[in-house]
Amino acid sequence: MEEGKFLQWGVFRSLLAILQWWGFNVTVIIINKWIFQKLDFKFPLSVSCIHFICSSIGAYLVIKVLKLKPLIAVDPEDRWKRIFPMSFVFCINIVLGNVSLRYIPISFMQTIKSFTPATTVFLQWLVWRRYFDRRIWASLVPIVGGILLTSITELNFNMFGFCAALFGCLATSTKTILAESLLHGYKFDSINTVYYMAPFATMILGLPALLLEGNGVADWFHTHPTPWAALIIIFSSGVLAFCLNFSIFYVIHSTTAVTFNVAGNLKVAVAVLISWMIFRNPISGLNAVGCGITLLGCTFYGYVRHMLSQQPPGTPRTPRTPRNKMELLPLVNNDKFDDKV
Repeated sequence: MEEGKFLQWGVFRSLLAILQWWGFNVTVIIINKWIFQKLDFKFPLSVSCIHFICSSIGAYLVIKVLKLKPLIAVDPEDRWKRIFPMSFVFCINIVLGNVSLRYIPISFMQTIKSFTPATTVFLQWLVWRRYFDRRIWASLVPIVGGILLTSITELNFNMFGFCAALFGCLATSTKTILAESLLHGYKFDSINTVYYMAPFATMILGLPALLLEGNGVADWFHTHPTPWAALIIIFSSGVLAFCLNFSIFYVIHSTTAVTFNVAGNLKVAVAVLISWMIFRNPISGLNAVGCGITLLGCTFYGYVRHMLSQQPPGTPRTPRTPRNKMELLPLVNNDKFDDKV
């Protein structure tokens, strides 16, 4: 009887964690698109900088003031040698995401973002010479095919926004790969990651945002009919962006890897549906099919990766090569930290 109640509570806790993660994630995406499109605040660098500032303050309050999470100590030297390079890539990743959101619909941007597993595997194979099981490569075929179909049939295609989203995938992959070496020895959760990286990202982005968008923001403030109300919405998106990080921490500790993978792909579908209901961007039938194929491919990829990780010790997982006879796991695990800030 008690075991049944405990199981029911575990299922309810996982469902609650997924729903609040979906809520924060979709809300942040919708509000950011609303800022660019409806508020006419077309300054992605400034929006990203506001998010970093809010996340820096939020992480400090959670760790230092409220003490809801213990601080993971980092040597001062490692902060510059390890954390700073990660923060630079982290900053580029967030900025490119907001730039793409400025120019292309949410549905297209979210579909391209699903291309990240393919770029991660490709970069590890090309640059770091890692070798993967052929089932990993096979699982990437529907992802690539779905992205191609979606791109060809996108009715509101914008080359600049498309390139920003694609390079954002590369930045996300680079961040994931670098984390394996630069953050080796540190077990960061999402809150500690933001605590250390967001201040660096603010420092990196602050001056470029001021130089490139400062005059535009000042003109917008003087010409917008309700600037103060708009600023409240803009800073609210920053607060929600930090809450998203906290929700990621909660959902990681409440679900299994397989559940998280499936929930993450369903989250993209929910974001696409809600964004279409609000912004009414046209979506063709083939475009929707391409998006669906991409999401199914991501789910299949996550399943293959999970099955390979569950193989007993000694089971060959990757082909042996003359260059390196070590059997390597497919070290691609960016799903849980892809939505930071």
